[in-house]
Amino acid sequence: MCYNDIGQLWGIFRLKIEWLKLYQYRNYEALTLKPGAGICVFVGQNAAGKTNILESVFLCALGRSHRTGHDSELIAEGQGEGMVSLRVKTRAGSRTIRCQLSAKERKRVTLDNTPLARSGELMGCLNVVMFSPEDLELVKGGPGARRRFLDMELSQLYPAYYFTLQRYNGVLKQRNMLLKNPHCGDDPTLELWESQLARLGADITRRRAVFVRELAALAQALHGQMTDGAESLEILYQPNLPPTADEELAEAMCAELVANRERDMTRGSTSVGPHRDDLAFFINGTDARVYGSQGQQRTAALAAKLSEIALVESVRGEKPVLLLDDVFSELDTGRQSALLSAVSGCQTFITCTHLGELAFLGAKRMKVFNVGNGKVM
Repeated sequence: MCYNDIGQLWGIFRLKIEWLKLYQYRNYEALTLKPGAGICVFVGQNAAGKTNILESVFLCALGRSHRTGHDSELIAEGQGEGMVSLRVKTRAGSRTIRCQLSAKERKRVTLDNTPLARSGELMGCLNVVMFSPEDLELVKGGPGARRRFLDMELSQLYPAYYFTLQRYNGVLKQRNMLLKNPHCGDDPTLELWESQLARLGADITRRRAVFVRELAALAQALHGQMTDGAESLEILYQPNLPPTADEELAEAMCAELVANRERDMTRGSTSVGPHRDDLAFFINGTDARVYGSQGQQRTAALAAKLSEIALVESVRGEKPVLLLDDVFSELDTGRQSALLSAVSGCQTFITCTHLGELAFLGAKRMKVFNVGNGKVM
């Protein structure tokens, strides 16, 4: 049975964070939070610590911050250690996740009090979809941001993808190190690294291709609703490998690595593989990155991000937790309505500087928390 059958057999389950605890995390000395099951709004001035709360949830979901790759930056200033823990209610029961941070050591992650060898073992336990002002740059930003978008969601949906990606990056690093050796052409290990890189790269490419096809179909429908059918969105996967049959991808990538070996030796880096993939967004057949207006680019980005919710429901059989960081002030009424529709049925954490930004929510039930001076009330 494939993952896509789960939601149909069991119905969609709504993930719910039951409590969240922070200790010496960012600007919080100590915090225990019990959010509501629906919409939770965190109101406060800029730099009050609202985003830190969402970041801590993201950390427990993916084992890393969405803002920094340095765990030491997550620890309160002047402290040597910090901690984030939460309990989430899932279809399989309640799970407790804890991330112990240290300024001198690697973070230690436990799931239900069992230490994890790698933080990647968290993948799929707590599925989150995060949307921030930076995500509005998804269409017009660089390809690195679009690859991160692909990798974060694929890793949550299919934990095996995360470990394949980790192995690929490790082998890529080894080949790049070897390329910097002026005599690497005579090194017999080069072909071994290339063979591994091709096998792993082919697997990543295949998984990305399937994911983008599913995402594109959902995003096209959402985009049509947001534009009242006036515009059509097309999202295309642009793999760095030559077009070929799936079963021939590894062979094709290996041939490309060999063909580009001299150029790669000159540059000291690998020019072929999924680490150079990209996504393309077309609106009415025109490249939105180059010719789209800011409004069109934002609508396309919003459609892509909101499509993640439906994919999580389809693949995992669970509604994800939504993390919406100060995005409503950046959106017009139409896009706010689209985002509001996505909120339905999900536990949602929203940050804003004043409640007036959320007036369009109307009579929807919200649990409001005031944030300031390292406190949440």
